[in-house]
Amino acid sequence: MTDRVYPSSKPTANGSTAPAANGAFPATKAQLYGATRPAYRPQPHPRRRQGRSCCCSLCIWLTLFLLLLILLVAIAGAIVYVLYRPHRPSFSVTSLKLSYLNVTSSSTINSKFDLNITAQNPNKKLVFIYNPMTISILSNDIDIGDGSIPSFVHGKKNTTLLKATITSSGKELDSPSVTTLKTQMKSKNGLPLQIKLDTKVKVKMGGLKTPKVGIRVSCDGITATTPSGKTAVIASTSHAKCKVDTRIKIWKWTF
Repeated sequence: MTDRVYPSSKPTANGSTAPAANGAFPATKAQLYGATRPAYRPQPHPRRRQGRSCCCSLCIWLTLFLLLLILLVAIAGAIVYVLYRPHRPSFSVTSLKLSYLNVTSSSTINSKFDLNITAQNPNKKLVFIYNPMTISILSNDIDIGDGSIPSFVHGKKNTTLLKATITSSGKELDSPSVTTLKTQMKSKNGLPLQIKLDTKVKVKMGGLKTPKVGIRVSCDGITATTPSGKTAVIASTSHAKCKVDTRIKIWKWTF
């Protein structure tokens, strides 16, 4: 009995064998089901859209709240200005007496100043309440004396004379500061001096008191010669000018 051979595919009309539809035969599962299987399309996530919508709404409401707050503050400020016409206090150096100033061989400084400064409140309806003031006297940005003035209340349309003794005892200086200070002490033009006062103040308007705000008073245009003996020297204050700046502290930064 002879073996029969069966062809692997149907013969075509011209006697050739028809190729498989997708290449190799037999077809794989991927080839069988790939044509009918729908392509994957990612579906939108409604939760993400809702989250973004909530964030946008929150930002809009927060912006509106801040704008409303700024508007209310501006209106309140305008009302206060119209009712009280506030003006900053002013300060002027009445006199400055230098008793002694010397730099030792060990680069330490000893000094003594007697300061009289006048504070004026030009407001008719405002009272200033000051914290204790710290005072520094500098020459070319070198601190050569420190002191303080107790707290006080500055009444309406009032002029107050403030007195303080400014000293330095055995404070060490670096070499450049010693060189600069010794050169200025020998100068014929005198030693340039600057006075700085730092404090906090709140304002009383009728029964209302504002929060405390830091202020700095800076006075320059002062010169003095170094005493040669025990007699104190009066510094020249005819060209002295003082300016008042607010100092607002936010975290570690002071403006």
